[in-house]
Amino acid sequence: MKKKLLVLIAGMMTVLILAACGSDDGKTGSSSNDNDQEKEESNVLRVGMEAGYPPFNWTQMDDGNGAVKIDGAAEYAGGYDVEIAKKVAEGLGKELVIVKMEWNGLVPAVQSGVVDAIIAGMSPTDERKESIDFTENYYTSDFVIVVKKGGPFEKAKTLEDFAKAKITSQLGTTNYDVIDQIPNVDKQTAMDDFNAMRVALKSGVIDGYVAERPEAVSSTAANKDFAYVELQKGFKTNPADTAVAIGVRKGSDLTDKMNEIIKGISEEERTKLMDAAIANQPAQ
Repeated sequence: MKKKLLVLIAGMMTVLILAACGSDDGKTGSSSNDNDQEKEESNVLRVGMEAGYPPFNWTQMDDGNGAVKIDGAAEYAGGYDVEIAKKVAEGLGKELVIVKMEWNGLVPAVQSGVVDAIIAGMSPTDERKESIDFTENYYTSDFVIVVKKGGPFEKAKTLEDFAKAKITSQLGTTNYDVIDQIPNVDKQTAMDDFNAMRVALKSGVIDGYVAERPEAVSSTAANKDFAYVELQKGFKTNPADTAVAIGVRKGSDLTDKMNEIIKGISEEERTKLMDAAIANQPAQ
């Protein structure tokens, strides 16, 4: 009886040891899978943008003119920002993934790690620098006002000429803030995106909207009823207000690496990329 009990105990110990080994193997496998996933994620650069601000970025239905597929969607993103994002991803040795989201969601997305970078025609203002870091500029522009061709403001030359005009721009941008510099302006509620502004301008709901020059060139090229006004004495701005840079998480090690890549893109190449973006933009 005693011998049988010892054999039974020995058998039970063997089962427990095997079970423990099996448990360790399972943990090892899980750790390996996690490492593989982390390795895969490290090879991806997730870039956030609106994909609705031509010529910087837009949405289209195919991969024409170098457009990149939007994550989780059937559409593709194209434009100047996409071309810059491709160069940055290539320089980092990573696969580019475009994440389309609303403008106001971009900064929180990079803060939380949903995206690795914002390449969306975003200016590195002092206010934004409190929340995220920025690279060196990859484009510099100035502000103009898009109006109706043949309308009462097409021949305007100064800010004073826009007195009583109904003017707006995009919510959460410096473009909207500078409207206050127009004397006696009828400042309209900020809009979510530039598509909404174009519709409002075409229908006469507004008299004009403030935009960066590339967007104005793009918009007037696509809409024969639009024109843009370059003011003789324009808006007073800080250099950061008209610059465009890549936004990253505070303290990100990507900043210095991206700066080196940006430095390698000559002004001539940047101009060519912007000219191509304006020429290739979809009809608005």
